[in-house]
Amino acid sequence: MALTLHYHPLSSSCWKVLIALYENGTPFEARSVNLGDPVERSAYAALWPTAKIPLLVDDGRAVPETSIQIEYLDRRHPGQQRLLPEGFDAQLEVRLWDRLFDLYVMDPMQRYIAQLLRPEGERDARTLAACVDGLGLAYGMIESRMGDHAWAAGEAFGMADCAAAPALFYAAIVRPFSPEHTRLSAYFERLLARPSVWRAIVEARPFFQYYPLRHALPARFLADA
Repeated sequence: MALTLHYHPLSSSCWKVLIALYENGTPFEARSVNLGDPVERSAYAALWPTAKIPLLVDDGRAVPETSIQIEYLDRRHPGQQRLLPEGFDAQLEVRLWDRLFDLYVMDPMQRYIAQLLRPEGERDARTLAACVDGLGLAYGMIESRMGDHAWAAGEAFGMADCAAAPALFYAAIVRPFSPEHTRLSAYFERLLARPSVWRAIVEARPFFQYYPLRHALPARFLADA
């Protein structure tokens, strides 16, 4: 198969691209990467020097970075669900929301988890607090800008929502939404109801045991009712 995604089922960044692929039923081969294995990591780095996941490879062409990957899929492997709209202004709105979720939700969440992966005595309390505060700022931004439309950038599910789902899934465990985050909470529930999003969650279940905050995962994510 020409299209291959190098990924790990627990990774929020990988979920972002998986959701895009699942939205359109795009045929692809999923190859799980164990970056903790030196030999496997070295072989993977030969594909892309940063050795970051996910990496999309299309008939030998390496396509890095999640937003680029989704735009690439939307152009080179389009489906019925277009992930970027027509029109420059509409595309800018999608890209803005995509950046908001990646930089202000996913990034502080990932930095928080990175601290938890350190021995307890090596964790930086200031970094942990800053990450939690940063998520609070992001939640407020989303709440105030969301509007009444169904999805982040309008009435159509798109790239920004692919970014939002994994970012909010893990961020809400680090810092749960507050009662005043009514639009954000409702949006999150709509994301969870999306089959592509729920599929990524279900496929990650066998790996949740390795997640540092596994004890805080809501029961509905661990098994279907």
